[in-house]
Amino acid sequence: MAWAGPCGAEPVRLAYWNTDLNRDGPGLLLRDLEKTADPTQDSASDLRVATAVIAALQADVLVISGFDYDAGGLALAALNRGLPQPYPHLVPLRPNTGVASGFDLDGNGRRGEARDALGHGRFPGEGGLAILSRLPVDAAAGADHSGLLWRDLPGADLPPLPAGAAEVLPLSTTGHHDTALVLPDGRRLHLLTWHATPPAFDGPEGRNVKRNHDETAFWLHLLDSPQAPPPPFVLIGQANLDPDKGNGDASALRALLSDARVQDVLAGDTVDYGGALGPLRVAYILPSAGITVTAAGHAPQPEGARHHPIWVEISP
Repeated sequence: MAWAGPCGAEPVRLAYWNTDLNRDGPGLLLRDLEKTADPTQDSASDLRVATAVIAALQADVLVISGFDYDAGGLALAALNRGLPQPYPHLVPLRPNTGVASGFDLDGNGRRGEARDALGHGRFPGEGGLAILSRLPVDAAAGADHSGLLWRDLPGADLPPLPAGAAEVLPLSTTGHHDTALVLPDGRRLHLLTWHATPPAFDGPEGRNVKRNHDETAFWLHLLDSPQAPPPPFVLIGQANLDPDKGNGDASALRALLSDARVQDVLAGDTVDYGGALGPLRVAYILPSAGITVTAAGHAPQPEGARHHPIWVEISP
C-alpha cells in the first residue's frame, strides 16, 4: 500500500523489522551505506537486501532495530536516500547500548566490555532503533522513558549488582520511546517502541532474564500511570521473548498480550534461531483497543536475515 496523502479513509500501514544491520564499530554502517549508494563501489549484500525489503514493505511508518545510531542521524539518512521512495520524516532514537556504566556488571573482573555497558553493546549506539515515517512527527507530544532507572520500576526484579550500579543502570537495554505521529485528521498516534535484551547469555544471577521481563512489564506500568499516552497508540518492537516457548520469564508478556487496552492481532513466529530454540515469536505490533485493524501479516524472511518483517494496517 502506497501512502496516498492526507485522506482519512486511507489505512495506515505500520511495520517493524529487526534488520541486524549493526556493525563492529562506530561509523562502519554509514561507510557501508555510502558504498552501497556509489555504483563504482562494492556494496554489502545485507544492505542491498535491506533496501529491497523496506521498499517491498510499502509501510507508511517503519520501525527498524539492529541499526547503529549516530548523533547526526547520518546512517539513517543514508539508508533513506537509497530507497526508491524516501521517507520525509526520520527519527533516529538514541539507545543505551554501548554506553559505559563504569561498573563490572557481569562480574568477570574487567570493566568497559560490551556486557558492562548500560545496554549490551561494543560502542555507544550499536544496534539502535529508528523510525521512518510518511506521517509528520510531533516531537513535543512524545516522551523518552529510556533513562528510567531499573530500580525505580515498581516491582523491579533486580539481580545482585556491584555497589552503586543501581544508581546508574537504566531499565532499557536499547530504549523505551513514545513517538507521536500526526494523523491526517490532526490527531496524534503514539508509537511505543522498544527492543528488550534477550533472556539468555546469563550468569547464575539471571540478569538478562530479569531485565527482559521488566522491560515488557514497563509498558503495563506506563499504561496504568498518569504518564500513559492517550489513545490511539501502538506498541511496536521486539520483546525478544515468545509467550509460550523458549527461554525467559513470559509472565509480563502474557499479561500485556491479554490486556484489554491492546489488541494482539498478529500471532505466529517471527524468527528461526535454529538449534534447540527453533522458531519463536519475538516481535510485536499491538494496536490500542479502539483502533480498527484492516490487515496484518508477516513478510517473507529476507535473504540472509534471521527476522521476518511484520506489518499491520490500521484505521485509527
